[in-house]
Amino acid sequence: MDTNKKQGRYDRIYQQLSKLMGTCENPESRMNTIIAVLHHKMDYFFWTGFYFLNNGNLQVKMYQGPVACMQLAKDTGVCWEGINTQKPVLVKNVEDFPGHIACDGRSNSEVVLPFFDKNNQLLGVLDVDSDQVEAFDETDVENLQRILQLVYA
Repeated sequence: MDTNKKQGRYDRIYQQLSKLMGTCENPESRMNTIIAVLHHKMDYFFWTGFYFLNNGNLQVKMYQGPVACMQLAKDTGVCWEGINTQKPVLVKNVEDFPGHIACDGRSNSEVVLPFFDKNNQLLGVLDVDSDQVEAFDETDVENLQRILQLVYA
């Protein structure tokens, strides 16, 4: 998708989500709504969801798309890279990422963003997969980070 078109869509999504967040303060309700809106408004999003840390394990919490891996092998894959570095991870082609975990073989690119609570404690990651190679870029990273801030706004 062209960068300007992508940015325009993110701007509209952000406006929509900002209004929706005003109707409920529950963080999990907000996360579910964010996932649903992103998944259905961004046509290249194949799988959209959160993995949360739970007693040292990284487990799926809420998502839209095909069935997910319920628990990810420790220190393996793109999601753990996001946890361990506490930085966004942009993978244009999953075949080029050593140790990529293929929960669904149709996934070809991925973006992962660490997710923090209002006290800046790491909770987990937002994980988005696409069935297209090179679907994600810095526009996605920047806008998804902005959207994640709505959970605790």
